[in-house]
Amino acid sequence: MSEPARSASANDRRIVVLVLPSNPTWAPPGRSPEAWRLALAEDTYEVLAALDRVEVAVAVLNGTEASLQEATNLTWPGTPVYTAPTLHQALTQAATLTPAEVGVSTSGTGRVAAVVAVAYDAPDLPGLLIGKLFRALSTADIAVCPAEDGSQVALGVNLPIANWLTDSLELSLDLTLGELDQAKPRRHAVAVGPGWHRLRSPADLASLDPGLEGWDATRSILRHA
Repeated sequence: MSEPARSASANDRRIVVLVLPSNPTWAPPGRSPEAWRLALAEDTYEVLAALDRVEVAVAVLNGTEASLQEATNLTWPGTPVYTAPTLHQALTQAATLTPAEVGVSTSGTGRVAAVVAVAYDAPDLPGLLIGKLFRALSTADIAVCPAEDGSQVALGVNLPIANWLTDSLELSLDLTLGELDQAKPRRHAVAVGPGWHRLRSPADLASLDPGLEGWDATRSILRHA
């Protein structure tokens, strides 16, 4: 059985990682898949960059030099952009980022206590939901924000990652709640926060609220074929 989650101290660091595929997967009719991928990523990044008391990085899964440069172009100066082959490695690599690399003052030199990975295709995600995941990690090994399609919008873990999460599962934003429930070693090892939606198909566009502020890049792509 895994050890209970540890409470973070005042000096511990929390990192949010935007998880971006190196290649586009789809786009609305008449739109460039590459432009669509980058628009979604830009808007999701802007949500994360506005969060308080967290550090933000971008992990490009199986990234190439070109895709890393594209991701860098979307971010504010100083945001770390790196590549990783899997989500597990993206999360563990985040723990190696120094405070200087993420623009944190030298007073924030504690260990990285928790990392939250966020799917790139949630451009209107309320930042409040990320804060709820970090709070849930005070008692859970993993905290998730489920998507309407059964995948995860965001997934947070304490570091080091609990053994059961890697011994019996492959960490992924496609993990389902059923898979987590089946594998968890104790009742409160998994925390499930409020859900949201991802834009993974044309049908998902109906979930966007035109009256909601933000997601400007995504909105622009939808307005102009």
